[in-house]
Amino acid sequence: MRTAFAISWLLLAGIGAAAAQDAAATFPSRPIRIVVPFPAGGPTDVNIRVLGQKLSENLGQSVVIENRPGANTGIGATQVARSAPDGYTLLAAMDATLVMNPATGVSMSYDPFKDFATVTLTAKNTSLLTVRASDGPKDIRDLIARGKQKQLTYGAGIIITRLAGMTFARAAGIDVQLIPYNGSAQVVQALLTGSVDFIVDGIAPSLPLISSGQFRPLAKLNTRPLPVLPELKFLAEAAGLPLPEMSSWIGLVAPAGTPKDIVEKLHREVVKAYADPVVADRLEKAGIMAVTTTPAEFDQFFRAEAARWTEIYRQSGIKLE
Repeated sequence: MRTAFAISWLLLAGIGAAAAQDAAATFPSRPIRIVVPFPAGGPTDVNIRVLGQKLSENLGQSVVIENRPGANTGIGATQVARSAPDGYTLLAAMDATLVMNPATGVSMSYDPFKDFATVTLTAKNTSLLTVRASDGPKDIRDLIARGKQKQLTYGAGIIITRLAGMTFARAAGIDVQLIPYNGSAQVVQALLTGSVDFIVDGIAPSLPLISSGQFRPLAKLNTRPLPVLPELKFLAEAAGLPLPEMSSWIGLVAPAGTPKDIVEKLHREVVKAYADPVVADRLEKAGIMAVTTTPAEFDQFFRAEAARWTEIYRQSGIKLE
């Protein structure tokens, strides 16, 4: 009986493996949905729409982008975590989703370490500290001088940009008030209308207003080369302050349990899409640095980042409301 049971188990396992291989071979046979946990118009949305269009062309299936903002990306993340693990529902996960939420103790209805299968990083973004050109300071040192005279307000969306603004203010010894927003479109609008004195946000939403002369970027939050703004200095250098590099990133994840062959096929398709120079050019002009990693590399990267930021946040003493 034991022998018969073992043979039956092996047969079932073989059938299951064959079925998984068949599913991967025919994937995708219907539209793929990518959930973006932000409103339209921000860096994540721009990245995924450019990528999604090319994936659709290459795969011969529609790639539908669904914006589900809210709860520090938690609404979209929870939706995908609870979806069928078949590769047809993906999440554009950010540092906020997988790293900053757990690092800062945000209440979550998903587990970033157990609920997802990593596919690939898709972008590493450079955030800017930006002011209005009409009445804003000319440089970072001018901003600090104004902050010594009165309390300044700043707008930010994702947790890492909120934390970056507070970290800068603490190092500079100035008093600032964070005005939180749900997405980049609201952040940009707040600066444009004078609701805040400066913003910390990704490049893509502000770039048209920088190009038209309405916004003035004062610094970038990391040392990466920025072809669209080649002269812009790293915030620590511009301010003469001991500040860490802070940058956001974007990646694709699937629900946990998605077959490995499908995850790997999705990864290969993203690499193929990025090999198109038109795609690379569109993202570069939007200030988005396109990158890819293997699923294993992405998994290792985000877990290491989670550990690093948990310690940075603990030592900072900053509390994000």
